[in-house]
Amino acid sequence: MQKITKISVQQKNKERFNIFLDDAYAFAVYESTLLKFQLVKGKELDELDIEEILYSDQINKAYLSAVHYLSFRMRTEKEIEVYLKEKEIEPFVIKEIIAKLKEQSYLNDAEFAVAYVRTQVQTTLKGRQVISQELVEKGVSKNTIEDALMEYSQEEELEHAVKLVHKYSPKYKNDAFKIMIQKVEQALMRKGYSFSVIKVAIEEADLAEDDSEEWDAISKQAEKYHRKYAKLEGYEYKMKMKGALYRKGFPMELIDRWLEENEAVPE
Repeated sequence: MQKITKISVQQKNKERFNIFLDDAYAFAVYESTLLKFQLVKGKELDELDIEEILYSDQINKAYLSAVHYLSFRMRTEKEIEVYLKEKEIEPFVIKEIIAKLKEQSYLNDAEFAVAYVRTQVQTTLKGRQVISQELVEKGVSKNTIEDALMEYSQEEELEHAVKLVHKYSPKYKNDAFKIMIQKVEQALMRKGYSFSVIKVAIEEADLAEDDSEEWDAISKQAEKYHRKYAKLEGYEYKMKMKGALYRKGFPMELIDRWLEENEAVPE
């Protein structure tokens, strides 16, 4: 048996108390642990007592750390687990802390997922697939994610997709209309929209092909390729120009028209 001969408050952390056994520093505990085990000067402790005290204090330390982490925003079970692992908390302690936090309603993945979806819908233009993947990365189960995504109506998703179509389409105005559409589709896919939603959004956005814009676009591209192939002659020049412009998405009729109006190189 060892006797507590001194208890002192730590200078850097007033919530921690140093425990001295037989006039030698032994360990430190939180005030709650001090009160729980009624640690006072003169009390005798055996090895099992000390082991129980230290285990309880470790639980308390991990719990306070988790609560502090939760004070900034809602977290998932996985986020708490990862956070405590980084704090080098033992796995069995982490499991107990998570169970305690769930019991106290500090942790609830279903509520987290619903709140997360609502926030993304209100503050971003992300599609369902991206939001779903973000929740997967946070450790939320598939069924819980599916339930939470009910907060994102099809009407809202389509409305967001249409906004993105209007946002991205002007960026590709120098491309052929077909290529512009393809780039818009790719941009929306990266934002997490399904192909079916993208198709409807593009139709809703009513991106009519503008002949004058298409002509301006092919003219800019053609001038670039003309500089590249200007040293070629006749047939070879035309074939190179046609191939390059066709790969850029321009229709052959428009390509032939440009070549006819720009007889810069003889046959």
